[in-house]
Amino acid sequence: MKLGIVGLPNVGKSTLFNAITKAGALAENYPFCTIEPNVGVVPVPDKRLEKLAEMYKPEKVTPAFIEFVDIAGLVKGASKGEGLGNKFLSHIREVDAIVHVVRCFEDEDITHVEGSVDPIRDIEIINLELIFADLESLEKQMVKVQKMAKGGDKHSTEKLQIMEYIKENLEKGIPVRSLTFSEEQQDFVRQLFLLTSKPVIYAANISEKDVGNAQDSPLVKKVVEYAQNENAQVVVICAKLEEEIAQLDNEEKQMFLQEMGLESSGLDKLVSACYSLLGLISFLTAGPKEVRAWTIKKGTKAPQAAGKIHSDFERGFIKAEVIPYDTLVAVGSYTAAKEKGLVRSEGKDYVIQDGDVVLFRFNV
Repeated sequence: MKLGIVGLPNVGKSTLFNAITKAGALAENYPFCTIEPNVGVVPVPDKRLEKLAEMYKPEKVTPAFIEFVDIAGLVKGASKGEGLGNKFLSHIREVDAIVHVVRCFEDEDITHVEGSVDPIRDIEIINLELIFADLESLEKQMVKVQKMAKGGDKHSTEKLQIMEYIKENLEKGIPVRSLTFSEEQQDFVRQLFLLTSKPVIYAANISEKDVGNAQDSPLVKKVVEYAQNENAQVVVICAKLEEEIAQLDNEEKQMFLQEMGLESSGLDKLVSACYSLLGLISFLTAGPKEVRAWTIKKGTKAPQAAGKIHSDFERGFIKAEVIPYDTLVAVGSYTAAKEKGLVRSEGKDYVIQDGDVVLFRFNV
């Protein structure tokens, strides 16, 4: 799963990306220092892995991962090719969801491309560019469907009605993700590959002095209010501080967070929120060789989950031996759980739940 980090130039995207991946992407005080998108893979924080590692003493521990793409700063007119617009829009098209970084701090040393700090204006600039790009794309796609609908094709008439409904709302400035569709309509909407249909998390980037009292920031309040209107999430983050935290080892990081009075880093919150936004869950496998989290879509059945590990597991699926993580930890060991009859045997129709510890039985 890929998440695209977007925002206007100089809002802290590349600094945030550095913190996410420790990849050292350029972060300079001028627009377009990011031209080709940087890509980084980041682990999903999961305390359950630590506990299972204590129990199993495995050779290695492998978390689930999410891929982040640092997409260069968009500017007003990007949909018409301003800045490096068209290229950036194509990068956004390739991601599954958007992390929209919004500047919620004042700093005279960091110039703002629009000349002042106004998070709502910044959000609307990006959203409008994505809407303009969608309108252009939709109008092109409608030409063919209109011809078929005129020819009396019933399916095309239904598709055209959905497209006209989307177009009408885009022209009012309403993104596709804010619209409601039936499951069948949703399948068609996905095939249109519209940018504003992608789910969004707003990352409100604050200054170091605002850490700990971000809820009092009038700029953050504005972003939260805006996001609520389109059922989007907001994660408050200080990209500069997160970049510093990312340089620490795990023990130093925990000590630093305690000193700051924080339960977890902003990055951990962001990654977890993105995981949830994409409708992802983790099931776990555990043994002396490896303790591992596997990423699946919510609602995945046992054979398809087994296929995540190896295609042979899905092809020759017999059953899944399942125990919820909490039950396993409470009992203390897999052997004890089995003796108490707490390990369930599940078949092909079982839907894997988040935190299921699973052993797949298969025969090829």
